[in-house]
Amino acid sequence: MNLSVRNAARMAGAGLRALLVLTVVCGVIYPLVVTGIAQLAFHDKANGSELKAGGKSVGSGLLGQTYTLDKKDKDGTPLPDPKYFQPRPSAAGPNAENTQYKLLVSGASNLAADSRVLLDSVKQRRADVAAFNGVSPSDIPADALTASASGVDPHISPQYAQLQAKRVAKANGLPATRVEQLVKDHTDGRPLGFMGEERVNVLKLNIALKELAGK
Repeated sequence: MNLSVRNAARMAGAGLRALLVLTVVCGVIYPLVVTGIAQLAFHDKANGSELKAGGKSVGSGLLGQTYTLDKKDKDGTPLPDPKYFQPRPSAAGPNAENTQYKLLVSGASNLAADSRVLLDSVKQRRADVAAFNGVSPSDIPADALTASASGVDPHISPQYAQLQAKRVAKANGLPATRVEQLVKDHTDGRPLGFMGEERVNVLKLNIALKELAGK
């Protein structure tokens, strides 16, 4: 009986020591090492790709955001601000589970390609974008009409950015050529030279635009 008690106590002690060692290694040392490496080697990405303007944080380079006026249309939707480049349409919806914070839930519409709702929304977007930018509906690129899978895509195509350049230049009292060059300067090439497509980060472009307008 005493031998069984001693064996049980020894096993319990070994288990407790293993628990303490693994807690320190996996719960303290490992997170500190990984965090330290991330901060040293990937400081920008480890902190959410935060972008600043005028010494203040204005958002993340990984998350799209809206640029709207205080005015709203007949449906209660805020009107886009003509002074800024506009992002892709978004199917992200309001947070219905926890209404304590005003958050958007990332996601797509999940509408099929032959959905009448999707076709009607694309048709309406084409008309709205054309009227807002003073161009022909046939000139509107696909990314100006369709929402991304995430609903918070921070990028648009160079074609869509250039399409908006004249409207943005006029609204800010800037030469169109300066704004068009700004778009070219903020156009990122394909990753590794062959993956994906060229793209423009809307937030970075708008930060540079605001600096140019301020000058």
